[in-house]
Amino acid sequence: MWTRRASTARRRHVLNNFRRRVFDRAAESIGLAGLTPHELRHTAASLAVAEGANIKAVQPMLGHASAAMTLDVYADLFEDDLDQVADRLDRAAGRAAADSVRTEGVGPDLDAVRPRPRQHG
Repeated sequence: MWTRRASTARRRHVLNNFRRRVFDRAAESIGLAGLTPHELRHTAASLAVAEGANIKAVQPMLGHASAAMTLDVYADLFEDDLDQVADRLDRAAGRAAADSVRTEGVGPDLDAVRPRPRQHG
């Protein structure tokens, strides 16, 4: 009968043995000596995010308990998203303004959605 501690130690031994016998040799054979399984995991997550995968789809792929955990770990991958969102919103506002002009006022009232300056006092 295995105790929890012994079971964890045995699992680590088996995984480390697999890594030495199989993974490290395979990585070296393709010119990637020193590559770790964790780096492959990070690469898979990075590629999924770069291709627009929903964070809720990436979360179970990585075995994270929550999407918040995934976001905490991979937040740096989303920095460019803010610029892209701002660009898309600018283009959408420009199209809405152009549509409004073409249809002589039969469009969205852009002044209604523009933030008003705050009044202090």
